[in-house]
Amino acid sequence: MARKNVTLSLEEGVYEKYQEYCTKNAVALSRSIELFMEKRLKDEKDE
Repeated sequence: MARKNVTLSLEEGVYEKYQEYCTKNAVALSRSIELFMEKRLKDEKDE
């Protein structure tokens, strides 16, 4: 599947804390957001 670059506007503190979390846990920030989006879509479909 093709990749899409996006620009997000986030609260700076939240972004920095989440970025630190991802670094400490060897998680790709973009992949974790992608998984979150996939889960939300699946949950909506299951309702």
